[in-house]
Amino acid sequence: MTYQRWTLRTENTSYTVRLSPDGPWAELDAWGPLGVEDGPSALDWSRRTHFITPADAAPAEYLPYGLRPFTGSELVASRPNGDERGVWWEFAEAEEDEGALRLAFHDEQLGLRTVLHYETVPGTDVILRWTEFTATDELRLERLDSAAVNIPVTGVARLTYLTGQWSQEFQRTRLDLPRGTFSIGSLQGVPGHAYAPWLAVQDGESPAAYGIALAWPGNWHITAEAEPGGSVRVRAGRVPHEGAVLLGSGETLATPQLACAFSPEGLDGLSRVWHRYERHLTGERLHRPRKVLYNSWEATGFDADAAGQLELAKTAADIGAELFVVDDGWFTGRADDTGGLGDWWPDPAAFPQGFDQFIADVRALGLDFGLWVEPEAVSPGSRLYAEHPEWVYRIEGRPGRLVRNELLLDLGRTDVQDFVIGTLDRLLGTYDISYLKWDMNRPPTERGRPGAGRVDLDGEHVAGYLRVLDHLRSAHPDVTVEGCAGGGGRIEPATIARTDVVWPSDNTAPLDRLSIQYGFLHAHAPHVMSSWVTDAPGVFDPRPRSLAFRFVNAMSGVLGIGADLRAWTPEQRAEAAWWIGRYKEVRDVIHHGEARLIGAPEEPSCGVQYDAEGCTVVAALSTGRLDGAPLLPGRMDRLRLRGLEPSARYRDTATGTSYSGAHLLHYGLPFAWSADHDADLVVLMRE
Repeated sequence: MTYQRWTLRTENTSYTVRLSPDGPWAELDAWGPLGVEDGPSALDWSRRTHFITPADAAPAEYLPYGLRPFTGSELVASRPNGDERGVWWEFAEAEEDEGALRLAFHDEQLGLRTVLHYETVPGTDVILRWTEFTATDELRLERLDSAAVNIPVTGVARLTYLTGQWSQEFQRTRLDLPRGTFSIGSLQGVPGHAYAPWLAVQDGESPAAYGIALAWPGNWHITAEAEPGGSVRVRAGRVPHEGAVLLGSGETLATPQLACAFSPEGLDGLSRVWHRYERHLTGERLHRPRKVLYNSWEATGFDADAAGQLELAKTAADIGAELFVVDDGWFTGRADDTGGLGDWWPDPAAFPQGFDQFIADVRALGLDFGLWVEPEAVSPGSRLYAEHPEWVYRIEGRPGRLVRNELLLDLGRTDVQDFVIGTLDRLLGTYDISYLKWDMNRPPTERGRPGAGRVDLDGEHVAGYLRVLDHLRSAHPDVTVEGCAGGGGRIEPATIARTDVVWPSDNTAPLDRLSIQYGFLHAHAPHVMSSWVTDAPGVFDPRPRSLAFRFVNAMSGVLGIGADLRAWTPEQRAEAAWWIGRYKEVRDVIHHGEARLIGAPEEPSCGVQYDAEGCTVVAALSTGRLDGAPLLPGRMDRLRLRGLEPSARYRDTATGTSYSGAHLLHYGLPFAWSADHDADLVVLMRE
């Protein structure tokens, strides 16, 4: 039987789609290493469809309810009154360009055209998928997923995902799914702290790993179904707050992009695919050094005044910091978290010589200057709320609740977007600010817009958020933007594409943070991972760790310091200056190189290996008990490196020791951990 078939190729993988011989839909023919499409499809069901339809059994790329009535559909559409629920489309046409494919399907009776989009990402092994709907009559879209992803398995499907809560984000979690349905998501208006919009699937113990990541900073879901016959079908997309989106006659709506990736080298190899993808998203901004940051929050809290901040800035400059960020508390009415949000004017009492003079004094120390803002929030006692109470999410006649003593602005409104843009333009245009930390500390609760009728509140808020970020990027291209939502509550590709760094968690305790960063680096690149050295004690793992441990851990991404430096001893400050100097020597390798996760936080030792241009950097950490003895008497612990050339030689720049690549691959890099030595940064140069 002949059928139309298309293959998209990345640097190392291929993805083949065909029109099904069983009906009007596209289905996956092959996905894996280059050439995997040369042979019979591993997903061919041979039309075994007892008690289900051929569409329900197919490894379909996208199918609507109507054609696929039983086993889960990506699209549920109907008339606005709910009549004629379902879509029965026919294939219309295909358009193929270099690295791109569009497959169009049309339901003339319902008046809906659906286009499946595919696009390869240059320099990566990522394929982007999304779907576009155009209505000729008004329609109601109850479900509008971005795509379905089919993965063949011969046994139990192993799912890896990232779970947590506030201060414990990005915990790598595994689940074996022999049969049934698995689902994660968020209805908090942001991706949330409980789950990241990211999933990896493996065939049991097989090293090959398939992954997806959804580019949507609003409500979302990922649902995986282990189906009969040896297949896992993953559906992912946004979740409308109102339960459905109304699509007007002549209107077109595009779903969020779903990034799809494959690696034959397991989760570690898959992580490097995601790292390359995020370097692509960063674009030219990748080549700007991520400066060593000092943030004043943990030292001063809301008590931010010129004298205290300058004292901290002077000490930060002395140890080698390059950027000073004033966190919460700098603006009028902000003595605590009960007021001030929305009135973004520097407090004249805290900065009596003027805010511009204060910034000039900071910059005179050789530091760049940064500022914290929370543009989506408003305090009930603020001037902004008194002037525009209609700008907050609310439901007529119902009480509004305070979360963190604040309300949330309806960023889906263009007047609110214009206010936020105007506020940020004023701050960045008036003052010499080169760094902006955008925080968001509460989800929408009473989510309504009285008098607006039926609107897509979640979709409009996301569009407003992205519009403001896009404006920042175009109007202030030299300003570094950090994304934060009470820690890691809003981290996904759409945000990463528009920011420079993100804040994985408010928890900066050493062993807690190690676990957070280990999961984070499975999905996200080191160059976007902001990490601070602080004095915070452990929340979940209270075992003490050295200052060296805190620095090596934070140096695994973008180094920052958040401790109260005034309380540090001269010896601690000298040690900090030494570590900061080492970081500056290797940060290009950390941010631009290929990263490999070595070991795991639950093992006695773990680390991250970075390779670039003949240089290998290993951030190594001891996670076991620190009782002053090696793990075994007379034997050092070792971290087996990967990706090196066995016949080459590698010299430790600190000790002069030379190793063969084979030795480092087979035996590993040795470490003699003790109570006084629980971390190390090793730089190996290829000879």
